[in-house]
Amino acid sequence: MGFLEHLDELRRRLIRALIALVGGMAVAFFFVDRIAEFALGPAIRALPPGAKLITTRPGEGIAFYFDLALLGGVVLAAPFITYQAWRFIAPGLYAREKRFAWPLMLMGAIGAIAGAAFTHYLLFPSTIEFFGRFNSKLTIYTPRLEDTFGLYKSLLLSMVAVFQIPTLVFFLALMGLVTARWLWRNVPYATLIIFIAAAVLTSSPDWWNQSIVAAPMLAMYLVSIVVAWLAAPRGRVRPDSRDHLRLVFAATVIDQFRRRQSKTLSKACVRKMS
Repeated sequence: MGFLEHLDELRRRLIRALIALVGGMAVAFFFVDRIAEFALGPAIRALPPGAKLITTRPGEGIAFYFDLALLGGVVLAAPFITYQAWRFIAPGLYAREKRFAWPLMLMGAIGAIAGAAFTHYLLFPSTIEFFGRFNSKLTIYTPRLEDTFGLYKSLLLSMVAVFQIPTLVFFLALMGLVTARWLWRNVPYATLIIFIAAAVLTSSPDWWNQSIVAAPMLAMYLVSIVVAWLAAPRGRVRPDSRDHLRLVFAATVIDQFRRRQSKTLSKACVRKMS
């Protein structure tokens, strides 16, 4: 298949995926009220007594509904979009690569569902509850709908990405780029980086919220160590580095000796001809 044929195949797959996304959005729009209750339910229950979500712009409510429809459409169309991506990529893969593609997609789907569930049922409500603690008699805690749902989306995407760490490590381990021993040796550095990232993501000095964000990151890193050990190629013994250097040195000496011998023979031939 030539370059233009690949572009035409990509165009067909993208059009089908877009049609599926639009269809999923249309279906989700009919249930947008239920989706809104499901998405904002934990946040509303975590608000202080008497607090409500408000809208301050004329188009804020309809923008919220379209965002919900888009989110629901992505969820509904995700299997078909994944299938279209697979049909485009599969012809260029070897049999061994195809065998590992399904575990990768399965791990990615499980990680996405786990990250979304963690955000919806634990991380997002605890964050809203933390912000509500600063309510006082002088102020009324009435968070905006756009800001609240924007926080929900950002936390959701962040945790879905975090829960993809084992999938990424599985792929890197198959390629031989990381090992379980290397990951285990760098646990202290990874822990430090994880807590720094958690402090940046939460943007709050409360250690509880930072620990809630850091805990799944650290757990996914530890799970990745096991995944890297399971995905490591078997049956190949890694040579010792000293033996490898000896082989390289010996090969270099032999190559230099052959070059000198060839130069000596060429000079001898020239002398005989002259």
